Amino acid sequence: MRKFLLFGALAMLASPALAQTTELNVLAPGVVYNAGLLDLAAAYTRDTGIKVTVKSDGMAAIVNDIKKGTPVADVIALPFAFMDGMEAESTIIGGSRANLGRVYIGLAVKKGAAHPDISTPKKLGAALRAGGTILYSNPASGSMVARIINDMLYRYPELKGVHWKIAVGHEGGEGLIKGEGDMALQLVCEIVNHPELELVGKLPVSLGGYIDTAVAVSARSAQADAAKAFVTYITRPEHKALWMTRGLERE
Repeated sequence: MRKFLLFGALAMLASPALAQTTELNVLAPGVVYNAGLLDLAAAYTRDTGIKVTVKSDGMAAIVNDIKKGTPVADVIALPFAFMDGMEAESTIIGGSRANLGRVYIGLAVKKGAAHPDISTPKKLGAALRAGGTILYSNPASGSMVARIINDMLYRYPELKGVHWKIAVGHEGGEGLIKGEGDMALQLVCEIVNHPELELVGKLPVSLGGYIDTAVAVSARSAQADAAKAFVTYITRPEHKALWMTRGLERE
């Protein structure tokens, strides 16, 4: 496998377009940024010598940054709904889009705390009602996951009666670490990055508590070939396990 990766890296560097590339800029929301993208960007740099700078942005600002921001993002990662819009507007290069995977919302508790059964919506509701104060991020901040959680708490009868609290100024998991509540609803990729927290499990899929993501090459990129090579690299089958350990599930 090591020989294969080395051969692939040498083959890419043999391409004149890639050999002239010294840096790629990647823009992604937290749902991808926190789910293994940084690890793969660093590995790509080691394999090819091409520097990859990854920037994270909130969903409220990311569309504007993709269209007008500087430095220009060569590669962009987005939830499906946003990427569909980028594709319709020809903001990405046709045919460059690749599906990344799904990140679920999970239930976090402090390290060492009990892990309740949340395998069904009914059991999840019972666990949340018995769990004290449930924290989640502020929907007003533009956080896509916060809006999904907010809608879930109002929409599903199984979740009625939950004592929830919005963590203002930081994520729900960070609020849990600060002692502002007893449990937190947060993206799995963000829970696993906090050693002070433990993941109880992902929410039942029937609640729609997840975000599907994709990656593509920006139409503004001046080095499309190099950007496409990076997209191909991070979506290789052998990288599936790394994404998974960081909270993103690939098919």
